[in-house]
Amino acid sequence: MAKDTPPPATGAVAPSDETEIDLSDIRWSDGVVLAVFWALAFVVFLQFFTRYVLNNSLGWTEEVARVLLIAVTFIGSIMATRKQTHIAVELFYRYLPRNVRFGMQIAVDVISAVFFAAMGILCVELATRTLGMMVSINVPKALIYWVVAACFGIMTVWAVVVLVQHWRSGTSRLIDPEKFAATGPNI
Repeated sequence: MAKDTPPPATGAVAPSDETEIDLSDIRWSDGVVLAVFWALAFVVFLQFFTRYVLNNSLGWTEEVARVLLIAVTFIGSIMATRKQTHIAVELFYRYLPRNVRFGMQIAVDVISAVFFAAMGILCVELATRTLGMMVSINVPKALIYWVVAACFGIMTVWAVVVLVQHWRSGTSRLIDPEKFAATGPNI
């Protein structure tokens, strides 16, 4: 640290040039959402460029961008389920006894797994009933629902893995927040 830099506040970590970046929680599946995100960025840029620079918009870019946004959302949700980073209200956990926090965590894990499974089943039903084609490209609309159903299926599997991990270890980020403050869930 430079001599002019004041010391960090209590509990804060001082930035350093030697800080290592931890990529241990990155999986190959995370690359899929990154690729879809960049495809979305390219399509949106193409839409902007053709509409405002060339003054002749491509008709398919809006629909493809919408589909890619749906894909980014649900593929990203797989990653959030695996990494246990979906939003949670932590306020109540802090004021409850540890055994109640454990019970609530298991209940949340079960509810999440059941929800993901139910949504996957509903998406399969919707996909089998959707017969039309997309307006601007010759692709069945049901493909979108099949992708979302597959994402919900994978989220269900990860939710069960997280449930088993919490049950066996007896801890989680919400049960013991001080234990996970610096390390994360490490799945």
